[in-house]
Amino acid sequence: MGRAAALILAAALATARPAAAADFAEGVLWRVSRAGVPPSHVFGTIHLADPRVLELPGPVARALDESRSFAMEVPRWDGHDWRMFEAAQEDRLGRLEALLGPQAYARLRAALAARGIPAEVIARLKPWAALANYAITPEGYEHQTLDQKLFAAARARRLRIQALEGTEEHIAVFEGIPQDTQVAMLRHVLEHRDYLASMIEPTLQAWLRRDLAGIHAVNERIVARFPAMAPHYRVFLRHLVDNRSVVMAHRLHLPLRAGRVFVAVGATHLRGEQGLLRLIERQGYRLSRVY
Repeated sequence: MGRAAALILAAALATARPAAAADFAEGVLWRVSRAGVPPSHVFGTIHLADPRVLELPGPVARALDESRSFAMEVPRWDGHDWRMFEAAQEDRLGRLEALLGPQAYARLRAALAARGIPAEVIARLKPWAALANYAITPEGYEHQTLDQKLFAAARARRLRIQALEGTEEHIAVFEGIPQDTQVAMLRHVLEHRDYLASMIEPTLQAWLRRDLAGIHAVNERIVARFPAMAPHYRVFLRHLVDNRSVVMAHRLHLPLRAGRVFVAVGATHLRGEQGLLRLIERQGYRLSRVY
């Protein structure tokens, strides 16, 4: 479930928000500096396994080489995937079908069964877990994402690994989303998956251009196309992006004081007045764009 923020789902949760200051509109690698403290770096990732994102640009690789610790959203420690699987299951068999209705459930079951998920597991999925699994592109099950590659690179360099969010906290984020929003979003993705999937490429292209404002613009297109879903998008944004960014900034307080930490989080967490870069700046650091 570490891939629950696959781009189809990310597009759904990154809804329209007020435009951020121009200085955070471009750039995916930022230096964090303050007098008397060795600099750290924040890198905005994209949660995909596409080969175009897996080759680390020179500035990113150098920043990683200069670091002593590595902080990421949810490290996939031993037992993480099993605990996520356990948390995704309802006690009551058939509840998901009752929430979705037989036609929508049949569509979900067919798609997940084609990926090798047993029928009894599908029948017990909570709505948020069904949404996360359905939103993952098929290749996302089979290949290493950029975040996982960075995690492996940090371990190979023997960096100290720091979790910005624990497994139980990650579960609590999804559990905290109101059930009506979970169900509405799941039905929405089932009905419009082709269109949402078509937004992956422009989002990826914006990321390759290091264009945070461009990623935001793609998301605005989605909201404009489905205005009736805007309230649910806002709820998703609050739970999966804004609230988590606040927690991440809090968790980084001590590591940044020590310096030489490489922070890897989804690029949607960077931009905006409640984004991670602004929250770090408010702690008294200077943010400068590197890449």
